[in-house]
Formats: sequence, structure tokens, C-alpha cells
Amino acid sequence: MHASIPDLLRLLAVPVFGWAAWRDVETRRVDNRTWYPLAALAVALLAWDGLTAMQSGALERRWFLFRVAVSLLFVAPLVLAFWWFRAFGGADAKAFLVVAVLFPTFPMYYHGGWVFPVQRTVLGVFSLTILTNTVLVGALYPAALFVRNLLAGRFSSAMFVGRVVPWDEIPKTHGKLLETPEGTTRSGADLDAIRMYLRWRGVTLGDLRERAHDLRDPATLPKEPNPPTDGAVTGGAVTDGGTVVETRRTTGESGYEDPWGAARFLADIDRDAYGTTPAKLREGLEVLVTEDEVWVSPGIPFIVPMFVGLVVALGYGDLLAGLLGLLGFATL
Repeated sequence: MHASIPDLLRLLAVPVFGWAAWRDVETRRVDNRTWYPLAALAVALLAWDGLTAMQSGALERRWFLFRVAVSLLFVAPLVLAFWWFRAFGGADAKAFLVVAVLFPTFPMYYHGGWVFPVQRTVLGVFSLTILTNTVLVGALYPAALFVRNLLAGRFSSAMFVGRVVPWDEIPKTHGKLLETPEGTTRSGADLDAIRMYLRWRGVTLGDLRERAHDLRDPATLPKEPNPPTDGAVTGGAVTDGGTVVETRRTTGESGYEDPWGAARFLADIDRDAYGTTPAKLREGLEVLVTEDEVWVSPGIPFIVPMFVGLVVALGYGDLLAGLLGLLGFATL
């Protein structure tokens, strides 16, 4: 394979994004430090290509500046807007900002008489190609959820965005509950926040289900709670309980100002628990102690379709341009 040195160095993004995608699937956590070396490389390669373009003809120089401007002044702000409106997570946004700097123009790889990527666009902004590829690949996920639920005979308004999970798999499941005691919701309790609560309280979900009548009482909260951690699933293991704290019900009352101690938990950790409110946490706990199976939105670990979109872009090129071409439409 033949390519310029900058384009060969850009291939280092593939193993980095592959590792990040694996981490995203396993833990939904990607360390910010993952992107620092790739960001430094992106800036260096952008400067390298810029110097090369300045020594080229006027037309080539203008196209280079135009594509860099689109990537940095359109694609990057668009990604930040997606993050602002919670379409992307923080790690997803950081990853794509790196892409915007690393791939402003189409790379070129020559192998066996072929030039890759095969499907190019008139604009030639490669970061935009990666973005549209990512969106198209990501769109397959809700379609797969729908088909899976349809074949299983699970009909619900949540069948496009969720799946049914047994209660004992919740401690090692990512996502959000799609149920409250009143019915289906699109903004249920985050399962990371549930794990934080269980670790803080020092009980397992099984303990909570067995002793729900007692443990609703905030008087049974431990005097010295455990560290809540960040709620991540570590290594795929069931780690919903810290050191189990022996608690005793001190009152026979059934109505409490703060059932489950949800408000005290959120006040004690003194930080955001993935947007969880006391009411949302209480609703989630009530569902988990009463239902054997619950609807969960697993969410899309967006770095996974981003990784696939990058690999497809480097090989085939622009999926949207190819699709529009097949349909007889002109592409940008």
C-alpha cells in the first residue's frame, strides 16, 4: 500500500478508536487521556498538510483551506451542538472533535490498482463523511431492537428504544429504565445512578428486593455510607453492593418524607448522578423491587458506530453519497 506519510500516520486512529469502542461497550467509560496523543498528532498533521498545500497551486490551496474550514467551523460545532442537546455523550464529542482535526480532507491509499476510499464526495470533507457514516450505522441499532422485540412478541411503545432485562442482570447492565410504577417513560432512572445508590447504601439489589418493606424507611440508612463510585460496571461483574451495612428499621410507619433516602443520597454525594432526581430514583427503585423483568434503554455506545463509520470511510468511503448515487441523486 502506498500513501503519503501524513495519511499513513492517520491510520493510527483505527486501533485507538477500536480500543475506545471496546471500552465503551464494556464500561461506557473512555478516559479523556485516550484522545490526547491523537489530538496532538492531528494538530501536527494538519500543520504538515497546510505547509504542503501552501506550496501547491492556487486551486489546490483554496480547496484545502475550504475543507479545513468546513471541518473545523461546521463539523466541530455541529458535534458540540449534538453534545449540548444530549445526542452525544462527552466522550463521543471529544472523539469527534479529534476526527474533525485529524481528517479534514480525504486521505488517499493506493493498493493493487485501487484508490481508497473508493466512494468520494465533491466537497471532499472526510470528517463529514465519517459523521454521516456514523449516523447511518447508528440508525441500525433501534431497527435491530425493534426486530428483536417483534420476534420475541414484546409489544410496547418502548420496543424501538429498549429491551427487556431480568432484574438480576440490572447490576451489570448499562442504560436507563423505561418504566415507572405508573407505566412507560422515556426518562427513567439511570442504571449508573442506581448502582451508585446501592454502593453508597452498602446493599445489593437482591437485598433491596428481599427487604423492601424495611429499607424504604430512611431511618435504615447507614450512618457512614460507602463511597458511591461513578456507578460504572467494572469488568462486567456484578458489583452493585459495597460493604454490606447492617441496618434496622426503627419505626413502624409506612409513609416517609424521603422514601429510600433518595434525597439524602443525592445531597450526600454532592454531585450530579447522571441527571437523577430524588423522585426519579424512588420510581426506579420501586420498579426494581417489584418487577421481575423491566424495560431498559441500553443507549447507543456511540463510539462503536463511530469506529465502524471510520473503518468504512477509510475503505469504501461515503455511505450516504453511494446510496444517493444508486438512487440517481447528485451528491455533494
